[in-house]
Amino acid sequence: ILKTLNSWFWWENIWMPINCTWADFVDRDGLVFPKPHQLYATIPYAFVLLVIRFFSERYVAIPLAKALGIKNVRRVKPQPNPVLESYFRECSRHPSQSDIKGLAKKCNCTVHLVEKWFRRRRNLEIPTVLQKFKEAFWRFSFYLTSSIVGFIFLYDKPWFYDIWQTWVGYPFQTLLPSQYWYYMAEIGFYWSLIFTLGIDIRRKASDFMAHVVHHLAAIGLMSGSWCGNYVRLGTLVIFVHDTADFWLEAAKMFNYARWEKTCNMLFIIFAIAFFITRMILLPFWILRATLYQPTYYSTTPVIAYFLFNGMLLTLQGLHLYWGYLIFKILKRFVFLK
Repeated sequence: ILKTLNSWFWWENIWMPINCTWADFVDRDGLVFPKPHQLYATIPYAFVLLVIRFFSERYVAIPLAKALGIKNVRRVKPQPNPVLESYFRECSRHPSQSDIKGLAKKCNCTVHLVEKWFRRRRNLEIPTVLQKFKEAFWRFSFYLTSSIVGFIFLYDKPWFYDIWQTWVGYPFQTLLPSQYWYYMAEIGFYWSLIFTLGIDIRRKASDFMAHVVHHLAAIGLMSGSWCGNYVRLGTLVIFVHDTADFWLEAAKMFNYARWEKTCNMLFIIFAIAFFITRMILLPFWILRATLYQPTYYSTTPVIAYFLFNGMLLTLQGLHLYWGYLIFKILKRFVFLK
């Protein structure tokens, strides 16, 4: 069954134009092609990024937070109590008054002590400002580095200025070393975000699901574009996404430090960058190149055409959702100060 599924998955008609086979993607005559098995390396790269995150948060983010006036608040832990802990995890974090009385009898203590225990236990679930700052700092560091490195990798490439060049010579376009490392770092980063979803700052259910969908769609899109050698378009998609995100993380950092004017200025810059990159460049520049331009090179679109455009449209749907939230914040900022 696995062999059959594997043969179906790697069927040439899914990934490449007619009259092309996987044998055509063997390195030759100076041409180097991306290979699916190279994607396995993104998992160890993700753990390397987690190690870098640990040291950068500990030795850069924490001293920076202290310099900005953010204190490490130590919360008082409640006394260990298996009965109350079980109720907290399995039933409710906010027990009713009758339940509190029942728990007090069960634990042979006063109602006041039970209320105090639940209050302290709930406080432990709330992330401290320092925790939020460290997470924002890590994302800011990666997105800023990725944006700078991406610009260095792309600024001298013809497809950075002329989107039609992404299809010239396809599918026999050689893989550049810069494209390899750009992809490995980005996919590894999104794997690392998935690995830490359980320990990162807890979000609302809707935001949590949006992040999960976004990370999985990003990994699927980059991995698929790697296998089909859509690397030129893929690097443009990555660059367009990262150039807005570090402004948001910078705004968060100064928000946690209560630098209101700096935070407001950075958030406005982020909003402008977001709407330019996600609402203009992505749909009218990149999606045009993925939906419309391939018809000039092939009269019969491959199955990957629909898969990749489906994932890109999924990301665009998330951008519309987040754009709506950003617009609401800007509206409150302008009219309600």
